[in-house]
Formats: sequence, C-alpha cells, structure tokens
Amino acid sequence: MPTKLSYKPTDVSKRLLGVLPDRSREVLVNRLGLTGDSGSQTLEAIGKKHGITRERVRQIENFALNSIRKSDRFQEEAPAFLELRDAMYAQGGVVEEENFLNALAKDAAQKNHIRLLLILGDDFQKLKEDRYFRHRWTMDPKISDEVHRSLAKLHGTLTPEHLISEDEIISMLLDHINSVPEEYKNPDTAKEWLVISKVIGRNPLNDWGLSLSPNVSVRGIRDYAFLVLRKNKKPMHFTEVAARITDEFNKKAHTATCHNELIKDPRFVLVGRGLYGLSEWGYSNGVVREVIRDLLRKNGPLDKESIVEQVLKERFVKENTVLVNLQNSRYFRKLSNGKFALNS
Repeated sequence: MPTKLSYKPTDVSKRLLGVLPDRSREVLVNRLGLTGDSGSQTLEAIGKKHGITRERVRQIENFALNSIRKSDRFQEEAPAFLELRDAMYAQGGVVEEENFLNALAKDAAQKNHIRLLLILGDDFQKLKEDRYFRHRWTMDPKISDEVHRSLAKLHGTLTPEHLISEDEIISMLLDHINSVPEEYKNPDTAKEWLVISKVIGRNPLNDWGLSLSPNVSVRGIRDYAFLVLRKNKKPMHFTEVAARITDEFNKKAHTATCHNELIKDPRFVLVGRGLYGLSEWGYSNGVVREVIRDLLRKNGPLDKESIVEQVLKERFVKENTVLVNLQNSRYFRKLSNGKFALNS
C-alpha cells in the first residue's frame, strides 16, 4: 500500500539534527546510517572511532534524541510527524517496519531518515522482533494487542500441509479480528497485518501457509516441483516439470535430478510412465496391482468395468494393463457372479 509523503524525510531530519552539537550529531548519524553511503554502525565501531566506551556512545545517542525532542525545532516539525501518523493509521495502526518503510521510500537512506522520525515521535512505539512477529511499530496498543491475538489464533489453525490462497487467509484473519475500528476490517488492511507474522508466509505463487513448511519456504527442486504441479492441477511428466521449474522460477532443473527428487518425496505419486501427480489429489502410492488390491479391500468384490474405471482415475495406463493385472491368480480371483475379489 504505497504512500507518498508531501515532504522529503531527509530535509526534516537535517533540520532536526541541526540543533545538536557536532559529536552528538555525528554519533546519531552513524548509529542510524543517515549519511547514505553506509549502513548503521555498531556502538563498538563508533566507540573505537572516538576513543570512548560502548556505554558512552549509548549515552550520547540518548542525549542527542532527547535534545532534539526538547528543541523548538521539534515542535515546528509537528506536521511531518502528523503525516507519518496518518500513513501508519492508513496501514492499520500497527505495521511491520520494513513493509511500512518500503511503502514510504525507495532508497535505504530515505528509509533510515524515516526511521529517525519514528524514533523521535511521541506517538510511535516500536515493538521488537520476537519468536512470532517481526519488528513493528504502532500508535495504538489496543489495536496492536488485538492484531497480535488474532494472528496467534490464525497460527494455531494452520498445519504444515496447509497451502491456501491469499483471499482465503485474509478472510480467516478477519474472522478472528474483533475489537478494532470497522474501517480496518477490510482485505487491504488485513494483508498489511499478515506481513507482521513470522509464523505465516507466502510462496512464489502467492499461496500462504506456515513459514517453516517446504510448500512456503521453497528451498530445493522438489519444493519447486510441488508448486509447478499444484499450479498445473494435473499430472505432468518429470521432464515437463523440470522445464517448467526453469522457465517459471529461473532455477536450472536437470531432468535426472528432478526425477530423483520426485521419486523420494511422498508429496508426489507416480501415476503413469514418468507421470507424477500429488498425493493431496487423492493418488496413492503403488503399482497398478496394488491400486486394484486397495480398491477391493475398501469396497469388496467389484466387476471388471468398475475396477478399470477406478484404476484409470488413479493411474495413466492403458485399460489392457489393468486387465492383465486382474488375471494374476496369485492376487485376485474371479467369482461365480463375474466379480473379482482378493485371493486371500
């Protein structure tokens, strides 16, 4: 949800930094990476440069921030903070830090200047990253608490096998949201809140699930193969799977490697000569004989036509292949009524 500020954050922070003594200004600039030519520096690095301890650097940093807040210039820049507050409310009142900064600025230096304004602003509270949530900012503890509670409930409803559309997971989150203003109960705001979570994530095809699931945090060929088959919605030959991985994800997938990965992963089922489907589609492992066996175990004796029909839903083979397997008297026997049963 991109937001355009009416001012340049660098101009505002430059005026605010202008109230500081030289060393205090230099420490704050280096700590927050405000120069544009380098990132933020550690307390230790700054201390070595000035020949002072880490703790002394921290004291100077805190002094600099408090000096700015107490200055007349800080009061004069109030409109800039109000506009930043409005931008945060527009994204739901509690925002993931990087997502919020990305919506306001394109380059790293500008983002660091906005971060300074957030640190200085009386209305803004930073919530540090923990096991479940990323670094985030809020202005309303009630909204923040409700969003955290609702995300935690959403976490509990998902399993590693879940892979759901963005619309569905947004709807699920909104179902858990209660005590927030009505204007926030919409898909755009819910999408912003989802980014706060470290437990939930989305894969390259924009499907959502638990971040630790291989269906979401895609790491190897077998994970990309799963996404390719899921998008295709029907079985594919392993050579086609390898080619699609290369085309869609710009990941070089050697045919033999892809085939080996499909063989080893229980998410995939061989359903024909080189053809693989997903076990989540209802396919079961095993050769044609084993498919027939499982059908008869589940349903009891069946006629030839029913067996052929059911097997061809499970395997991409010729009808004659099914019939040949039925003639194997070691496993199957034909009853007097013409149906086939297990030869137990």
